[in-house]
Amino acid sequence: MSERFVRTFAQAGFLGLTISKEHGGQGLSTLEFAQVMEELAVGSGAAATMMAVDLSVVAGPIDQWGSEEQRREFLPRIARGEWIGSFGLTEPSVGSDSQHLSTRYARDGDAWVVNGTKMFITNAASAEVVLVFATKDPKLEARGISCLLVRKGAAGFSVAQRLDKLGIRGSETMELVFENCRVPASSLLGKEGDGFKIAMTALEGGRIGIAACSLGIARAALEETIRCLPSPAEDWQRAAVARMFVDVEASRALVEKAARMRDQRQDFAGAASAAKLFASQAAFRVASKGLELVGRSAFDRDSPCQLEQLFRDSRVLTIVEGTTEIQELILGRRLLGREVPPRAGNGG
Repeated sequence: MSERFVRTFAQAGFLGLTISKEHGGQGLSTLEFAQVMEELAVGSGAAATMMAVDLSVVAGPIDQWGSEEQRREFLPRIARGEWIGSFGLTEPSVGSDSQHLSTRYARDGDAWVVNGTKMFITNAASAEVVLVFATKDPKLEARGISCLLVRKGAAGFSVAQRLDKLGIRGSETMELVFENCRVPASSLLGKEGDGFKIAMTALEGGRIGIAACSLGIARAALEETIRCLPSPAEDWQRAAVARMFVDVEASRALVEKAARMRDQRQDFAGAASAAKLFASQAAFRVASKGLELVGRSAFDRDSPCQLEQLFRDSRVLTIVEGTTEIQELILGRRLLGREVPPRAGNGG
């Protein structure tokens, strides 16, 4: 992620959209944030993803769980674009079942020591701060997990590799390694043992952001299909475009409902899962159908038609911030009145 890109977005005020005015941000509502995410994703899924992570699952948890000192230290700098944030939950062998982390932490005098590896972590190469989730003892499962704010340059912390992805290629996705990484005792976000709750709460809000990104990519695919479709269209093509349009409009209704519920301080977790589930699948459906309608020329990466890229970008959205299957599980358990299992989703 180029410094020029971050600087441009910061100057426009985008990097502080949901951060309070008290801490240098715009103080926008969740609904307003979702509407901005949709528009950004129409133009660039990578730009929207960077902002969704930076604000939803980094600045949000710091604001909700951080001490006043942590809020004053991190939030104004994130809002100004001086610091980018990253969310370090997923591991090479731990995706949806996030209560069974392998990354360990321990207290050593006036510091915490972290050992482990994180995988598929968005923004990590550019990040000044990473929310790192680690366990004190794997036997404690969710109760043993805490969250540490690890700064770039911390001893023992390194970015091992950038992953070459199918889609959203403009967004950094990295492997992070912690080898006896030492961070100050003040780096703990919340209290010891709060980490799993912090992660799950952050992901609930983050699903609205990813659903809005999905909506934007679905809309872009619809608009690109209409632009690229040979004229005159046949009736079966018109019918397909109509179904694509309904997918986009239904996605927007679900995203806006979840955003409004969060703004009104209602229990929005189920609505967020529904929005993320439907909108991410809709983006993939719309992009897939667009490729079919436009035909052979749309499959060429050098084609002026952008459907091939939108198809690739749409695929990852059914995985990040909780897979399709996890959203179905969350919703099914809620609807049947059973406790939701403590699981999250792939992607940091």
